Amino acid sequence: MGIKITLSTIADDLGVSTATVSLALRDSPLVAEATREKVRLRAKEIGYVYDRRAASLRTQRSDIVGVIVRDIINPFFAEILRSIEAELGSNRQTFLLCNHGDDIALQEDFISTLMQFGADGVIMSPSVGTSREDIERIEQNGLPVTLVARTVEDTSVPAFLGNDEAGFHLITKYLIEHGHKDIALVGGTRLTSTGRARRAGFAKAYADAGIALPQRQDIETPYDRKAGFDAVEQILSHGPAPTAIACCSDTVALGVMHGLRSRGLEPGKDIAVTGYDDIEEASFSAPPLTTVADGHDEIGRLAARALFAKISGKGAENQAVFIEPQLKIRDSVHKLS
Repeated sequence: MGIKITLSTIADDLGVSTATVSLALRDSPLVAEATREKVRLRAKEIGYVYDRRAASLRTQRSDIVGVIVRDIINPFFAEILRSIEAELGSNRQTFLLCNHGDDIALQEDFISTLMQFGADGVIMSPSVGTSREDIERIEQNGLPVTLVARTVEDTSVPAFLGNDEAGFHLITKYLIEHGHKDIALVGGTRLTSTGRARRAGFAKAYADAGIALPQRQDIETPYDRKAGFDAVEQILSHGPAPTAIACCSDTVALGVMHGLRSRGLEPGKDIAVTGYDDIEEASFSAPPLTTVADGHDEIGRLAARALFAKISGKGAENQAVFIEPQLKIRDSVHKLS
């Protein structure tokens, strides 16, 4: 068995103290940049691997956090995760990821695993069914929590999400101003704070315009393309087609556009389609999708920053922070004559 490479190995090679090596590998400004670079280079040359277990014994921190989302395949969560990863990386933290798929038992198992590994905290987009008591229990067991994208009623932890009611009001108002009154609402579930807020924004736009809501049943679906595609069949098989379909996510809207084409209808010309979230694909879909940017990059960044503040004992405000939405007007909405 080979000799284990340690901080002392690097220190002896370079003629510096182990404390200097430790600080240099943590990119501490207490060590000159030239020395930091020499230490990093030597560590790479000899294959030094950071001993996280030993460090955690010294600092009482693992520098590991959990991130819990519904579905990483959804670009909305993937883009939030990208900004979380960048912010955590700037503090030399890493993360373990869970896709709960709204299975609260899976979420609970993952939380238990985080506690067993001595994780420092968790960023959650909580599963349907998560209660205030669940969040309090996690924190009482020494795992600080911040929430993203979804909130849990009456919970006193930092939460970061888009202002979904304002955003959906904005895009529904835009459709109404373009002559669309018979609008089908597709996507999401009213079991989540996100789904309820977007439905409220939809209804408010109609109330503000002084017109009645369309006599259509909201179609609640997962936030994915297949659900959007299937929703078209449900919409078109129950009476006259709407003039517009307002989708609660871009992924659903992209599926709706495919579904319309499968029925010989052109999105943006025969039936207007709008999305929500402004994922990267929305700007180059065919047609480019009119949607709402809800600040998911900022959501992830702020959530990671707040969690690190809690872990560091600096504290964070235990309230919901809403990122203001921006309407992105593209080519998927036509004006009715």
